[in-house]
Amino acid sequence: MVSASKNRKFVSLSGIYIHIPFCKQACTYCDFHFSVNMNSKPELVKAILLEIDQRKNYLEGEEIETIYFGGGTPSVLSEDELNSILDKIKKEFKVAKNAEISLECNPDDLTEEKLEQLKKAGINRLSIGLQSFNEEELKWMNRAHTAAESLNCVKLAQDKGFDNITIDLIYGSKFQDMESWERTLQTVLNLNVQHISAYNLTIEAKTKLGLDHKKGTEPEVSEELSSEQFKKMIEVLQKNKFVHYEISNFGKANFFSKHNSNYWKGTRYLGLGPAAHSFNTESRQWNISSNSAYIQKVNANELYFEKETLTTQEQYNEYILTRLRTTWGCDKKEIEKRFGKEVLSSFEITVKKYQNYFDSKDGIITLNIEGKLKADFLASEFFLE
Repeated sequence: MVSASKNRKFVSLSGIYIHIPFCKQACTYCDFHFSVNMNSKPELVKAILLEIDQRKNYLEGEEIETIYFGGGTPSVLSEDELNSILDKIKKEFKVAKNAEISLECNPDDLTEEKLEQLKKAGINRLSIGLQSFNEEELKWMNRAHTAAESLNCVKLAQDKGFDNITIDLIYGSKFQDMESWERTLQTVLNLNVQHISAYNLTIEAKTKLGLDHKKGTEPEVSEELSSEQFKKMIEVLQKNKFVHYEISNFGKANFFSKHNSNYWKGTRYLGLGPAAHSFNTESRQWNISSNSAYIQKVNANELYFEKETLTTQEQYNEYILTRLRTTWGCDKKEIEKRFGKEVLSSFEITVKKYQNYFDSKDGIITLNIEGKLKADFLASEFFLE
């Protein structure tokens, strides 16, 4: 078997992810790392600045193409906190002049003043967590905004000159049927945004939704309804010039998320902040998921992350898991070059076994619509033990 490390194609551009683990309140479905207590926010921002110093060599001098503030809710950062992080990154890294700089935000944070601050700081892509336009559903989700605020904040952002906006939606909840979902899609189209991320509601064990489901007060998510809504979304958005370039993501031409696309293409990235992940193609590491422990260990220059070096088999599994979800698909020539003929043979056997779920063109294997509904299962069938 050929060593993947010897045949790795080096990339010239990398990304930086900053995890801001604070929210005003906890959504019922969310299992990301966050805190609703913001007392430690100033100290955590200082720790992130210190982590930048400690890990500025991780990307080995590669130019930074994307910077992404995720969370949590990064829009809770003050103007000074946001600028201090961006200034530090630009000081310690070579940031491309046309770098994509994204920030996740909630509608209730996007006042006229806030948007002006973000624009001035250099944020050029907004990811707005709308989730729903149904007031009852928003309350059930424990979102901090109303449907009216969702509509108003997008228009306000556009008025302030933001021309690269993505919104998040959730489908599959008990509040939806096909008719209401089609109305939601039409409302989205009327907003004239450039990108849409839509996620099937999932019940995670440690969330409020998960606990309520365990008690029997919340129903299962209907797979049949979710599948039909997924197919309808593809149909409607593709008719309106959106490209379905990843399972959960639709973008107009030239408006794909560069940052997330680079994840799926296997590009290096550095993750800063508690619970943030980093990847250099041969190893993966993740920071401790505790705000207090993260602050303490960063300040003491103690180890605050775990690390695993990926075997050739794990690198192949990573390639399958990420690329199969995308329009770029899995390239048989690349598989043979990086992982050898034996692995390619195993790959081709699995493709043949589940051929009804794949499209093939010029040696590139992609999922068809039915395959996208079974993406996780199909990816697992390719995995090497």
